[in-house]
Amino acid sequence: MTKTVLGIDEAGRGPVIGPLVIAGTKIKQKDEKKLIALGVKDSKLLSKGQREYMFGQILKIVDSYKIIIIPPEKIDAALNSDSTNLNWLEADNSIEIINELKADKAILDCPSNNIKKYSEYIVNKLKTKTQVLAEHKADMKYPIVSAASILAKVTRDREIEEIKKKIGQNLGSGYPSDPITVAFLEKNYRKYPEIFRKTWAPYQNVINKKQQKKLFDF
Repeated sequence: MTKTVLGIDEAGRGPVIGPLVIAGTKIKQKDEKKLIALGVKDSKLLSKGQREYMFGQILKIVDSYKIIIIPPEKIDAALNSDSTNLNWLEADNSIEIINELKADKAILDCPSNNIKKYSEYIVNKLKTKTQVLAEHKADMKYPIVSAASILAKVTRDREIEEIKKKIGQNLGSGYPSDPITVAFLEKNYRKYPEIFRKTWAPYQNVINKKQQKKLFDF
């Protein structure tokens, strides 16, 4: 019988700026109704104000939690490696969360198209006897994964706000679909190299464009 359940989700897989954040929340299964009463759902379906409020409430309700912030250089290192990629980077950090929080069951929002392979990778590296369930859109189906989704999203947003304060500029959301982010990238790709994911196509495109311009000018 499952006594404790752990939910794991991420925020920030797609942005060209800032970290990927992976969060885990653990609760007694009988207490999941408290998360439902709070109104947790996939963080994308909540307003910023709702997420901020729920962040504090979730920390009071859950038994334990863990948040891992993965900076751009670690993401680039994974994508430049022959032995790993973004999915395995997420899996390895999810394993760290499961091993530390030690729940009876872990439910993960699966980033891979191959759920079976992703699940087996995690199970084979666990140091605990945790039952693993990986599903697509788990953050929309399971309150404990929704809770993790909210912690990850709020943490990611706070990290972006910190970067903005540090550099004193508006860089937008950090996503390539954001015109403010695109304009910021084109002007500042050399000035603040540590905040960019250099393996991302938008960053590479800016570099290539600048190099072609130099050749043309020559």
